[in-house]
Amino acid sequence: MTKTSILLGVLMFTSLAQAQGVRDRVEKAGDRQALRQDAREKRDDLRDGARLESLLARFDAARAHNDVTALLGVDAELRRLIAGELAESRAEYGKDRAEVRQDQRELGSDRRELARDQVTGRGPAVKVDDRHDRNDDRRDLAGDRRDARDEVRHAVRVAEIDAEYARLQGRADRGSLDRKRSLLTELLALSRHELRQDSREAAEDRRELREDRRETREDVRQR
Repeated sequence: MTKTSILLGVLMFTSLAQAQGVRDRVEKAGDRQALRQDAREKRDDLRDGARLESLLARFDAARAHNDVTALLGVDAELRRLIAGELAESRAEYGKDRAEVRQDQRELGSDRRELARDQVTGRGPAVKVDDRHDRNDDRRDLAGDRRDARDEVRHAVRVAEIDAEYARLQGRADRGSLDRKRSLLTELLALSRHELRQDSREAAEDRRELREDRRETREDVRQR
């Protein structure tokens, strides 16, 4: 092997190592940002759940006392709350799609690493680590795609409830009040489901951060 070939090999390896270091830092920064967003979403959903519980209690009290003015107030406040929920849902879907794109980039990088392992003849331990990274990123991608689908289903149902409630707004006959209460109860159930989903997404994002930290340690060890 000539000195030129050796030098080119060293330069290529150094370049790959530097690129991997940049990727590791970007991935961990993305993980930390996702965890901060998870915390904000949980606070928002806790607040919305408490407001829905309060509205349901006010609705029942107003109905029991045949207080039409109070019922109209509940109608107006609920429509405002739903509008805010739909805006939050759009933002959460945007976050989920961004995480899917990040997962796809990481998976593409994993595949390139595995291809380089074959070309450069890196050791079995390195190949095992890189396959493990690829499998982790495949699981992350599947989870984030599921979260995005769940968010779409949630937003569609909330929009349907909003449209139906809009047709009932201002009406105080028995049938309309029964249906309004049913919709309020469903919104509360959806809110509780969102909180469970928030906890699941936060757990997934914490796992991704742990995985990326492990990958960084492995990359440092392999350099």
